[in-house]
Amino acid sequence: MTPSDRYTRCLAERETALAALDRLHGRIGTVRLALAASFLVLAWSWAARGTPSPAWLLAPAALFVAVLTHHQGVQARRGRARRAVAFYRAGLDRLQGNPPEGAPTGERFIDEHHLYGADLDLFGSHSLYARLCVARTPMGEAELASWLLQPADLETIRARQASIAELRGRPDLREDLALCGEPPRLALEPGALRSWSGASDALSHRWLGVSAFTLTGAAMAAAAMWAAWGLMFPLLAVLVVQAAFNHVLRARIHAAVAGIEHAYEDLKLLALLLGRIEAEPFASPALRALRDRLASDGMSASRTLSKLATRVNFVEARRNPFLAPVLLPLMYTLQSALAAEKWRRRHGTAVASWLGALGEIEALQSLAAYSLERPEDPFPEFLDGPAGFIAEGLGHPLIPPATRVGNEVALCGGTRVLLVSGSNMSGKSTLLRSVGMNAVLAMAGAPVCARRLRLTPLRVGASIRVNDSLYAGSSRFYAEITRLRRLFEPAPPGTAHWPLLFLLDELLQGTNSTDRRIGARGVLRALLNSGAIGLVTTHDLALADGLEPPPGALRNVHFQDELRGGRLSFDFLLRDGVSTKSNGIELMRAIGLEV
Repeated sequence: MTPSDRYTRCLAERETALAALDRLHGRIGTVRLALAASFLVLAWSWAARGTPSPAWLLAPAALFVAVLTHHQGVQARRGRARRAVAFYRAGLDRLQGNPPEGAPTGERFIDEHHLYGADLDLFGSHSLYARLCVARTPMGEAELASWLLQPADLETIRARQASIAELRGRPDLREDLALCGEPPRLALEPGALRSWSGASDALSHRWLGVSAFTLTGAAMAAAAMWAAWGLMFPLLAVLVVQAAFNHVLRARIHAAVAGIEHAYEDLKLLALLLGRIEAEPFASPALRALRDRLASDGMSASRTLSKLATRVNFVEARRNPFLAPVLLPLMYTLQSALAAEKWRRRHGTAVASWLGALGEIEALQSLAAYSLERPEDPFPEFLDGPAGFIAEGLGHPLIPPATRVGNEVALCGGTRVLLVSGSNMSGKSTLLRSVGMNAVLAMAGAPVCARRLRLTPLRVGASIRVNDSLYAGSSRFYAEITRLRRLFEPAPPGTAHWPLLFLLDELLQGTNSTDRRIGARGVLRALLNSGAIGLVTTHDLALADGLEPPPGALRNVHFQDELRGGRLSFDFLLRDGVSTKSNGIELMRAIGLEV
C-alpha cells in the first residue's frame, strides 16, 4: 500500500468515525435539553401545586448528571477524531506538495546571516522545514531546525538513520503522539520551564512549612472557638498574622511559581506525550537511550510531570473566587507554592533532559514521516577520502515527483567544480538548491531526494539569494563579497570541521565584467586551495571561458532551452559543455517589450 493509499483509507475511516460521533453528540444534546426541561416542569408543578413529591426531581437531575458525564467522554472522543481527520489531511497535503494548514513554518529560525539557511529555502511557508516538521512542541521544532542548520558527525548521522528507519515502521506511534491530549500544540515555552526547574529554591527553609502548618491549625482552632463560644477576636488576630506572613513572603511565593503558574494543560500534555514514548519498546540503541532519560528519582517522567500538573492546578485554583474566603485561613497560597517548590527540589534537575529527549524524538518522528511518505528516497552513503559528492537522479525535495527532473551530479576524483551555464529560467538555481538541500538532509541523517547519493561529510555554504540592504547601507555586491568572505571562516567551535560544499549563483554579478572575471578566478582558486568542492552558475558565457582553475578541476555543464512557437521550453536536464544559447532577448519580447 502506497503512503497515499494508506492516508486516504485512514482519512475515510476517521471521517466516518467523526460523522458518527457528531450524530451522537447531537442526540445527547437533545436528551440533555429534554431532561433539563422535564426537571423545570416538575419543579414548577411542585412549586405551583405541591405535586409531585420533591423526590421526583432527583430522577431527571441524576439522569442529567449521568448524561452530562457521558457527553464529556463523547466530546473528548469527538475532538480526537477531528484531530485525526486533520492529521491525515495534512499527510495528503504533504504528499501533494502543499504545506499543511497550520503546519509549523520555522520562520523564527530564519537567519539572514547563516551560510545557507536563507539561500536554500529551509524555512518559510513553502520550505523544506514546512514539508518536514510534524512536531507538537517548541522543543521538537527547535531540534529539527538545529539539525538542518548544523551538520552532524558521522556517528550521530548513523544513529539517526537507524532511529528513522525504526520509527518509519511505526506510524501508529506517530499518530498517537499527534492526537493524544490537549491542546493541539504546546503553548508553554520550554525556556520558561527550564528556567523555573533550574532556579534556586525560594522557599527552602524548613521553618516556612512548619509555620504554614501551625498558622493553618491556629486558624481552624480560632474558627472553632468562634463557632462554639462566639469569640471572634482570636480568629481576627490569627488572620492578621497570616496576612502579614503572606505579605512578607509574597516575592518568594511568586518566584516559586513563576513560569508554571498557568501551565496546567501544557504539563498534562507533556505527561501524555512522554507516557506514550515510555510505553514504546524501541529496538535501536539511540531510541532506547532517549527513552531511558525519561526518569527521575526512580519515577517515570510522565508520572512525575502528572504530579507537577496536579500541584500547578492547586496553584491556579487560588484565583477561583469561590475559594477566596478560605485562602487566607488555610494559608493556601503558601501551601501550594511549597508543594511546587518541593517538587522542584526533587525533580527539577531532570526537566531539561526530559524536554531535550522529547525534542529529539519529535525531530526523528518528523524525518521518519518524511521517509515513510517518500519510500523511494534512500539514505545517503558516506565515503572516506577527499571531499566528494556523487548523485544519481538528484532532484529538488519540494518539487512534486510528477514534474521533478533528476540529474547526475559528480564532484569526485579530479573534478572539484561544476561550472553550470545556461539561459534564464533553465534550472541553474534549482540545481544549486537541489544539491544544497540534499546535502543538508544527508548531514541531518535524513533520506535524500535522489536515486542514489554518495558523499563525504560536508558542510554547506551558499551565495544564491543575496540582496542589497537599504537599512544596512550595503549594495548587493558588498553583501555578496561579505558572504563569500564568510565561506572561508572556520567552522564554529564544537562542530565538525568538514570540507566545504560551496554553491555560488551568478558569481560577482554586481560588478563590471573585468573585475568579475578577476575576482571570480581568485575566489575559486582560494576555495579549491582550502579543499572545498562546489558548483558555480552563470549565464555570462565570457565568464565560462575566463576562469582558470587547476587543470582538470573544473568541468563545464549546462542547461538547454528551445524556442517553439514563440515560447521557450526547458527540459531541465544537465548536459556536458558550455551553453551556447541566450534567451534574454526572447524573454523580453515574449512579455511585450519592444527590443
